[in-house]
Amino acid sequence: MNRADSMTVGVLGSYGGRNVGDEAILTALLERVRAGRPQTRFVVFSRDPAHTRRVHPDVEVVGWEGVCREDISGHLRRLNLLVLGGGGILYNTEARRYLRMARTAQDLGVPVFAYAVGAGPLTDEADCAWVRTVLSDAVEVTVRDEESKLVLEEAGLTGPVTVTADPALLLVPGDRGQALLRAEAVPSGVRLVGMSVREPGRAAEHLDEEGYHQLLASVGDFLVHRLDAHVVFVSMERGDIRHAHAVVSRMATADRCTVLRGDHGPQQVLDIVTQLDLAVGMRLHFLIFAALAGIPLLPLPYAGKVFDFAQQVGAPALRGVIRETTGLLLAEVDRLWDERPARTADTAVRVASLRARAARTADRLLAYLDVIAARDLVQDSTPMPAVAAAEADSHRFPRE
Repeated sequence: MNRADSMTVGVLGSYGGRNVGDEAILTALLERVRAGRPQTRFVVFSRDPAHTRRVHPDVEVVGWEGVCREDISGHLRRLNLLVLGGGGILYNTEARRYLRMARTAQDLGVPVFAYAVGAGPLTDEADCAWVRTVLSDAVEVTVRDEESKLVLEEAGLTGPVTVTADPALLLVPGDRGQALLRAEAVPSGVRLVGMSVREPGRAAEHLDEEGYHQLLASVGDFLVHRLDAHVVFVSMERGDIRHAHAVVSRMATADRCTVLRGDHGPQQVLDIVTQLDLAVGMRLHFLIFAALAGIPLLPLPYAGKVFDFAQQVGAPALRGVIRETTGLLLAEVDRLWDERPARTADTAVRVASLRARAARTADRLLAYLDVIAARDLVQDSTPMPAVAAAEADSHRFPRE
């Protein structure tokens, strides 16, 4: 097997952090690239190597947090390409950690491909400087939404940025949802409304914890009474369980709620969401799963990425999650339920378009791998002409 056949691709993102959305991105990325180049070998840089090895036993896994530059460089040198992303990794105080490692790869002559990354909030000048330095030298910069493109431009990035879509949109719902809900003692034969909450933090700086707990409690009670529904809280991170219980504790109808506790992976969560009749939530990938499942969804935008996705799928795009919006939110829930057949049909059309855009990210990556393979094949066989050598050394892939 020659070098062109034995491509080794590194993947660097927020993997191993037990976030279902991030793991969905990794799963979709690996599946899509393998479908196009089955012989590709992967090295996944993980925050929790044991977890990533358990979920993806067929890839090489390297722990990178707390590892010195010299040790990590040994792994980077073996790569033909480093994929940065996808997902929301470029935000204040966190962006520099990923970009510092990407810069090390570039210094070693390894090209970097930014894969459907999410950006923002990004205002810290140190992080912005890393963005300008590293992404300006990337062979390709793709982002998952318009908001992220604006954030990178405001950080000072002047090179081309291609907007695609979140890789998780390429996942396909399965049929295990009923069994999973049964295992969690969720009642059958009733309407099920899924809700998703998250914790405040650097990615949700303006979230008022007490306010949004009460807001969601009011929404939950309304759904129980209006639809005679059972509310299922779907956690995308283990920390979400605590916030779900905080919401339930404020509900008058707490006996009509279930907080899922299983350690479910992305495919399992997607299968669970397909069993719901309505979705109300904060977590982006919970909403993506609802859109893939074809159920009505009401996003609660705590950040630009959620607002942007709401607009993309034609869902109500409310700004902010604050107690004062309770009346407006309840009215939107009511309207969403009444208009669900038309909204579901419209969402299906929009999701098909987004899936096509998500596939283009992988297509662009595969095309660049073909460029690398062709270059290596020429280098292995004959001296490269001066013009071809100059093109191969440029690390620039033609953009749309």
